[in-house]
Parts: sequence; C-alpha cells; structure tokens
Amino acid sequence: MTAAGTAAARLPAEEPTYRILLIEDDEGDAVLVEELLHDSGLSFHLTTRTTLAETRIELAARTVDCILLDLHLPDASGTAAVTAVRDLAPHTAVIVLTGLSEAQAGTDAMAAGAQDYLVKGKVSAELLNRTVRYAVYRSQTERTNAETQAARLRAEENARLERGLLPQPIVDTRKITVTARYLPGAEQALLGGDFLDVVESDDGLLHAVVGDVSGHGPDAAALGVCLRIAWRTLILAGHRGPDILHLMERILLAERGDLMLFATCSLLTLDQNNATASLLLAGHHAPLITTHDGTRELTGAHGSALGITPGRPTWATTTVPLPATGALTLYTDGLTEGHNGTQGGRLEVEGLLKLIESLPPADPAAHVDRLIKETQTLNSGRHTDDLAVLRLDWPSR
Repeated sequence: MTAAGTAAARLPAEEPTYRILLIEDDEGDAVLVEELLHDSGLSFHLTTRTTLAETRIELAARTVDCILLDLHLPDASGTAAVTAVRDLAPHTAVIVLTGLSEAQAGTDAMAAGAQDYLVKGKVSAELLNRTVRYAVYRSQTERTNAETQAARLRAEENARLERGLLPQPIVDTRKITVTARYLPGAEQALLGGDFLDVVESDDGLLHAVVGDVSGHGPDAAALGVCLRIAWRTLILAGHRGPDILHLMERILLAERGDLMLFATCSLLTLDQNNATASLLLAGHHAPLITTHDGTRELTGAHGSALGITPGRPTWATTTVPLPATGALTLYTDGLTEGHNGTQGGRLEVEGLLKLIESLPPADPAAHVDRLIKETQTLNSGRHTDDLAVLRLDWPSR
C-alpha cells in the first residue's frame, strides 16, 4: 500500500518531500499513522509494508528518508527488529512505534540504533511532524559525519602509502639533479602500485628504480611499498645486477599471498666516473635518454616481469655509454597508455618521443610537469592508470 500527502500551501518552497516507509502489520494502526501524517503538515510519500521480509525487498529496490517501525511484526520483534532494519538501511532514520504498556521498549530501541520512538495513542500531528524532521536531520548528520570520517581515513591511508611509494632520495652528490613525480590514477582514489626510488651507494654509483605492480588499490600499493623498500635495502647492502631482481621476486612471491599480482620494473645504475649506465629490465620498457641530439629510447635486454615465471630468471644487464651532458627518464606506462588525442589509439613510446621533441626547453622539473600535463590533455581527462616519472640530469663533466 502506498499513499502520498502534501501541505504545499502551508510550507516554504524548499520544503522536502519525505519518503517514509511504515512497517506495521495492524491495518487499523497503519490507517491512523497515515491520517496523522496528512495532518502533520509534512510533504511525504508513504509506503506501507507488514513484515520484515517485505521490508527487505522494498529497501533493496529503493531508498527512503524515514522508517516508522512497529516493534511487533510477524517475523521480528523488539530490539531484534530494530537491528534488522538498521542492517538493511544503516543510513536511514528509524522511529519506533511502541504500545502504551511498553515503557522501556522505546529506550531499548534507541539503544539498538533507532533515532527516536513514539507511543501509540499519544502521538499528535505536531509531535509526529517534529519527530520525523529531527530524526531525518540526525540521520543525515550521522551519515555526513561517517562519510567525512571515511574520507579522512582514506586520505591518511593515501598519505602513509605515498610516503612509502615516494621516499626521499638518498643522494649526496650535487652533480645529478633528481626529479620525481607520482600521479594517482583517479581523483580521491587510493594510490596504486607504481613506485620509484633513487639511492647513491658508498662507492659513488647512483642507483634508480621505477616499477609498477599490477592492479590498483591498497593491495597493489602495499606490495609496491614493500618492493621499493626491498630494492633500497638490497642496494645499500651491496647487491648488484640480476641478483637484486631475483631477491625482489622472492619477496613478491611471499608478500602477494593468494593475490596473483606481478610487477614490472626498470633498474638503472649510473656511473659518472666511467660515463656508463647499467640497465636491467624486468617486463618494463627501457628508459629514455636525452642528449643534444634529442631524446630516444635506450636499447636493453628485456626480461620477464617479477612473479610471472618464478624460478626461471631471464634478466641480463645492459651497459650503455653516457654523453658528457644529458638526462635519463624512467617512467611507468601511465605516461604512454593514454589516448593520443584526435589521432586515435594509444600514445605509446613513439608518440611520447614526438611529444617530448615538441616541448620548449625548460628546467628538468618544469619539463616533466609540462610533459605530464600534455599527455593528460591528449588523453582528454581519461587518465585511469597511475603514473610515475623519474628523471636524472647531469651537467657536463
């Protein structure tokens, strides 16, 4: 049974229409409640259900602003009825209807989660008006507070993950400029599994990593943090070459549990004294090198991603000469998998290189920021993947 009532002539224009669900198996009491609502001056739309089972179907189909609940239903009674309804509609105001002889029932119902209670036979139209208004207001306030709290906790979790994914570089040399950027895949989303790091070892070599854990959300981010910290620890402990990837893969297999996550990464060791860079690629694209002649992709031996073929390492080190002045840019595929504007298709590495060549000269930080902005513009705001960029610049020796 449904009914609608209005007192629009006596209400301000902004008066809301309350969607009210009455759960009452006594037809006479249901008629009295409807008449009180008509006399209350509220603008409302009323739906009546007689059992908890019917209520479950109703609340699954639509939302309501307020529930008027009789405590004696055929399939639920007392505080158990309140708890069941609150579970079905946790953010909806619940007002309990009690009998004259149930002095304690209303208080118990409020302790179980109801916003208020009314005693049958002692309810006036004015009291019903005020009770519905206040109950809905309190329910909406509680929901807003809960959403605010959830947003705060999400922001704090993002901040903790970001500190793990974006560490302070351990770099003592002033000969190399480090520029790092990270962009989550969606506004207000948890950080994903992209990670980066830069460490200068005691022998003066500069080591860098950029990686990407498959998937998004806290599991991928947590695994990314774990791999990033593992890489930094292994570098500082003196591990070099494919041995690092072997140990990182062992850690990934242990930490991912039942989640079939894998990770790609590029490892780079820059030796300024010998003017070389050593490169290890695990399912990741090669870095870009920028010289006076322009920007191109380095050529290196490609190996499998971590966690794809456990126990069968395929990684090999590639060593390339470095120019006297230049820059190396490591990045995740969030920079290249976006759409290529009106040209259609993905940007890919070829499109990225053309875009870099079209950018005006700028300092490293401004250049990276402009590059990210231009890729997003081409993607027309459809950026969905996380993005990490790490650029290393060195002046003339």
